[in-house]
Amino acid sequence: MSGTLNKVMLIGHLGDEVKLHYFDGGNCVGRFPLATNETYTNKQTNERITNTEWHNIVVRNKGAEICEKYLSKGDMIYVEGRIKTRKWTDEKGMDRYSTEIQCSDFTFLSTKKEKQGQQHDDTSSHQNHEDSLPEKDDLPF
Repeated sequence: MSGTLNKVMLIGHLGDEVKLHYFDGGNCVGRFPLATNETYTNKQTNERITNTEWHNIVVRNKGAEICEKYLSKGDMIYVEGRIKTRKWTDEKGMDRYSTEIQCSDFTFLSTKKEKQGQQHDDTSSHQNHEDSLPEKDDLPF
């Protein structure tokens, strides 16, 4: 195979609320931390060990607005996307790097309303294609 692949699939819990940032022209970006856990038993001590890995998720435009409206800290979500390392300069002029997951698709596995006792049989799925996005009021939850 001569090609390359940059694809990430994660299922985890939001570590904080979705933070939106709007730009001139109406575009926006949403950011949130996602926690994934690995649990195993230490064979020497028979102790259960849980390791948490934190991922910085970035979602854009309508997808970001949908996430901000329907997700809250602790909710479970499936995220699909690609890894991207971004270079930026801090206030001291030092180069910094951030590794992020650029989200292209997501599926809600739990939502704010489910936490409020309004259980639903379906999960909500989203593909980050601008012309295929439902309006917020058209979502099934």
